[in-house]
Amino acid sequence: QAPQEAGAVAEARMLVNELVSSLDFFPFQVSQAAAELQQYCMQNACKDALLVGVPAGSNPFREPRSCALL
Repeated sequence: QAPQEAGAVAEARMLVNELVSSLDFFPFQVSQAAAELQQYCMQNACKDALLVGVPAGSNPFREPRSCALL
């Protein structure tokens, strides 16, 4: 059983080392993604209906007009 346990321990250590090495890249990727998202939001703020509003004539959520014939 000792060789099997040693193999399991070695495999677990390899997995831990892989996970630790992958964490080294994580903060960089998040900060880069956050910067890109912020840049995208700033570039498209003039088109955002929540920021600039929706013109009354093109609002798809306005109350429908009633028919005058009925």
